Amino acid sequence: MVDVAIIGAGQTKYGNHASGLKGMWAEAAKNAFESVDQNFHPNRIDEAFIGSVAFGGSQLGNTAALLTEHSAMKGISVRRVENACASSGFALRDAWMAIKSGQADVVVAGGIEKMNDLTPERKRFWLGVSGDTEWERLAGLTFPGTYALMARRYFHEFDSTHDDLVNISVKNHMHGLHNEFAHLRKDVSFEKAKNGFMVADPLTLYDCCPTSDGASCVVLAADHVVREFTDDPLWLLSSGAASDNLALHDRPSITQLMATQKAAKTAYSMAGLNPNDIDLAEVHDCFTIAELLATEDLGFAARGEGGKFARQGLGRRNEGDVCINPSGGLKSKGHPLGATGTGQAVEVFKQLKGTVESSRLVRDAEIGMTHNVGGSGATCAVHIFGRERNA
Repeated sequence: MVDVAIIGAGQTKYGNHASGLKGMWAEAAKNAFESVDQNFHPNRIDEAFIGSVAFGGSQLGNTAALLTEHSAMKGISVRRVENACASSGFALRDAWMAIKSGQADVVVAGGIEKMNDLTPERKRFWLGVSGDTEWERLAGLTFPGTYALMARRYFHEFDSTHDDLVNISVKNHMHGLHNEFAHLRKDVSFEKAKNGFMVADPLTLYDCCPTSDGASCVVLAADHVVREFTDDPLWLLSSGAASDNLALHDRPSITQLMATQKAAKTAYSMAGLNPNDIDLAEVHDCFTIAELLATEDLGFAARGEGGKFARQGLGRRNEGDVCINPSGGLKSKGHPLGATGTGQAVEVFKQLKGTVESSRLVRDAEIGMTHNVGGSGATCAVHIFGRERNA
């Protein structure tokens, strides 16, 4: 089997963009191509997979063809990947599989979303399309409401309170403060986050990620061509993915995401690693409770101890065994739905290569992980990256 490396990665700043889909994708792709150590030309690319929910319905058909046309990749095999908020996490998996299978040598995985050109009412409509339409969405359940149900149930089952979620919010804002690509770059005190505007009890404004515009792009290469582009690749050691029931009421538990657990188990096994080997992880914290659950589902904390993990600050940069969301996560960096998964990979690439701002570098990191969830956990992709190849 072919080993797969990441040779380049880039993104736009997340937030409010004056440019549309074409301009954002062209910027992200340019940044990714320019990050490759040797001169890189997109005519070397065999295939591209681009994740997008097509928020607002701006380009529902042939999205990938439209975008690659505007980044010197015209004529190659391309397709749009849709798996809700996990769209580009699965685009990364598709790219990895295309190379792993021997069908391609150089592949692009990316994602994009334009979210802030709609009215608040239309945003709420599109944010709900990834939930169960018949039993959740048409009944009026929003995504903040969905994750609020998870949080309330978690507090009921375990020794945890909203203060644990506040610690997650404060940490991620602290991590994102010096990230030049982050949507929300501001320090947030514990008291401010604790007493924020109530969105869906117990979740306040500071428990919820922002809606963002943005694009991200990653360039992958097979082991037998990687030295044409760099002497210092980052290796994509494994890819795990899984799914679960879409509606909360069909799950045996709403305080754990079985798709995450299954995807992580596959990724760890394939890489020959365990949670203790991970130095940094970009996890899907669309809401703070999502990060708390992820620390347990990914094995960084025991079942029921995610609150304690957050309370003790174990996910803070250079303080615990694993740094959780050094980018600031979705909470601070932002969440342009289709761009999030490969945006996480961009962060891990830069962290492990040591090219992020020194003020937020995770010291001596060798192994990184990305965890990208679709909706409230119906889909999940987990990837593990390393400075060294699989043995």
